[in-house]
Amino acid sequence: MSPHCTWWPLARRWALSFTLSFALSFFLWSAQPSVAGAANAAARYAEREDVREFIDEMVDRHGFARSELRALFSRARFQPAIIKAITPPTQARAKSWQAYRALFLTPQRIAAGAEFRLQHREALARATALYGVPEEIIVAIIGVETVYGRNMGSYRVIDALSTLAFDYRPRAEFFRTELEHFLLFARDAGIDTLALKGSYAGAIGIPQFMPGSYRRYAVDLDGDGKLDLSASFADAIGSVANFLKSHGWETGQPVAFPVQVDGERYRKLLDAGIKPIYRCGDLASFEVSGSVEAGPDAPCALIDLPTPGEATQYLAGLNNFYVLTRYNRSSMYAAAVLELAQAVSAASPTQ
Repeated sequence: MSPHCTWWPLARRWALSFTLSFALSFFLWSAQPSVAGAANAAARYAEREDVREFIDEMVDRHGFARSELRALFSRARFQPAIIKAITPPTQARAKSWQAYRALFLTPQRIAAGAEFRLQHREALARATALYGVPEEIIVAIIGVETVYGRNMGSYRVIDALSTLAFDYRPRAEFFRTELEHFLLFARDAGIDTLALKGSYAGAIGIPQFMPGSYRRYAVDLDGDGKLDLSASFADAIGSVANFLKSHGWETGQPVAFPVQVDGERYRKLLDAGIKPIYRCGDLASFEVSGSVEAGPDAPCALIDLPTPGEATQYLAGLNNFYVLTRYNRSSMYAAAVLELAQAVSAASPTQ
């Protein structure tokens, strides 16, 4: 073949390559609604129409100065790493209780929890007296959330919430509400909106409260006149206890107890979810057995903790177990908090 005749196959290959590249790029863009706004995200948020509408709402609803909010959002930045962190994987992974448990039930975290409990015993005793939540439960939540305040997040909260409110479509409404709460909280507390850092989801401080929870449940346990969940361990401890009490924690009642299942009737309990709507006295009729640690009329739910390749563990979750899932809506989270609390209690020096 003459070298002068090679241009057409080459041109066709270029055209095909360009077409495939464009098609793939469009598919990836359209298949991920969470990044659909990325084209606008490079610009300052203050220049975007949707952000200006949000600013108008904050001015009309809460009396913010429009110029101040525009100046704030001109300095807020889109964070692609946040979109990557919050977007669910394309293929769902099988849940593993043992892998999840191993993240939090380490000797180091247990020992640090016992030390934290000793160091903050006065604040913990005061919070337990006020709200009826056991010290070890408070300690365990703080241990799971931030390793007792050591890892409170590295993203600017304004960046995290702006990214998720305006460039993550699946939960944009939720994060716009949290952004609204954050701006109100920052104004009321007199803090530097650009300086405060938190998690990729915008959670703040030692107990990782979202701004809405911060405004509803934070308490000034140290009595210094400020609600400071980033620097005051006493406020963090009291706020965790207040959150749990406000969601229905029952003082002096157990959280959960292990059970065994047989047959197929127990599946009806699993299908009912984690909210305790059955009675402990009814467990036997569903072929669920165990050493019942609550009265027959106590409400309960059947909780499964699966691990691929291993036998599933089961708990009877009582009301207090359900309350733990209000902090993080995961039965594995609640089970990890419970086990860490028990381990910290066992490791704590007798008083």
